[in-house]
Amino acid sequence: MGEKSDTFLSLSIAVLTVSDSRTLETDDSGALLAERIAGSGHKLHERLLEPDHRYRIRAVVSQWIADEDVDAVITTGGTGLTGRDGTPEAVEPLLDKQIEGFGEMFRVLSYEDIGTSTLQSRCLAGLANGTFVFCLPGSRNAVATGWDKLIEAQLDTRTRPCNLAELKPRLRET
Repeated sequence: MGEKSDTFLSLSIAVLTVSDSRTLETDDSGALLAERIAGSGHKLHERLLEPDHRYRIRAVVSQWIADEDVDAVITTGGTGLTGRDGTPEAVEPLLDKQIEGFGEMFRVLSYEDIGTSTLQSRCLAGLANGTFVFCLPGSRNAVATGWDKLIEAQLDTRTRPCNLAELKPRLRET
């Protein structure tokens, strides 16, 4: 991370775990995100779990991006290549703008841990109705990489030379 300014803006962040096999009680990845969000000074708006069902995922994310009290949405799970993995397909149509560099950077960072297996990661990020949206793989390790090495700094107005959070006041301007 680069140098930081003095002003911190606490954001309201919603977390959605996408899984056919987990419950909120067994969801280590969503729990880790909730811990990291609180630990960084942000507010957890809501934490939900939905099965790998494209339209249920899209409905939850749509509701959050329409809610002016939600500044960011982070999903975990459903980004793989097998079976019902469909989080990118559920979320991508909702985005007004994609942040292509997020997936690229995530895979570079993941390569250090898992090598070429990272090419199977279809994580993505974008902006929808002034809300930041990040889709991470479902493993605890992937969530830690995404939050610790990318998202946390970009949602911190003190990160320099620039960050996503400092754009927040202007994103809903027409």
